[in-house]
Amino acid sequence: MAKVQKFPKLAKKEEIEKIKELFLKNYPDSVTELTYSNLFELLVAVMLSAQCTDKRVNMLTPTLFKRYKTIKDLAEADLDDVKEIIKSCSFFNNKAKNLIALSKMIVEKYNSKVPLEQKELIKLPGVGQKTANVILIEYTGANLMAVDTHVFRVAHRLGLSRAKSAKDTEADLAKKFKTNLHQLHQAMVLFGRYRCKAIKPECNDCFLAEFCKSKESFKAL
Repeated sequence: MAKVQKFPKLAKKEEIEKIKELFLKNYPDSVTELTYSNLFELLVAVMLSAQCTDKRVNMLTPTLFKRYKTIKDLAEADLDDVKEIIKSCSFFNNKAKNLIALSKMIVEKYNSKVPLEQKELIKLPGVGQKTANVILIEYTGANLMAVDTHVFRVAHRLGLSRAKSAKDTEADLAKKFKTNLHQLHQAMVLFGRYRCKAIKPECNDCFLAEFCKSKESFKAL
């Protein structure tokens, strides 16, 4: 007989409301840990952070932004030079190509101004819905949810979603939380990064311990 896969129990409505309240209480002013000084730099940093740590990105961007101060500069950049600067970042070959390509597109199609609409952002090379949402969350405080590995893990451990994809998990969280999504996104990122880690989560004195649905299957999440 085939083994039946067991899923963590889903959080009840009253539990969801309490989880939301506790996230907002414990992370009232949470923001991205990426370093940037304008929208262009935020876009580049978020692009580079895909499957790469914020800490690593913050080590690379000072050199990149010193060399290429504007979108126009990066649009005219030498590909090999960009690769050399970001080579310690995961998937640096594709990221270098996309950074130059999207810069050219912004210069030519958007008059050198980064668009601040989701549908326009995702038209840029290498920018998907998650990247677009992160930019809008951080820069405009948009009521959007973005799901990275940390948010995905936390959402499933707390029984907020059983979805198998980040996009579907995003939809579940947006539907259940409804408001304060930008704050909740940042809170869940930090919570997953520093406390509810993939390996050896710090469960002692965790403010969400009573709501955890999957203590016995952390390694699978």
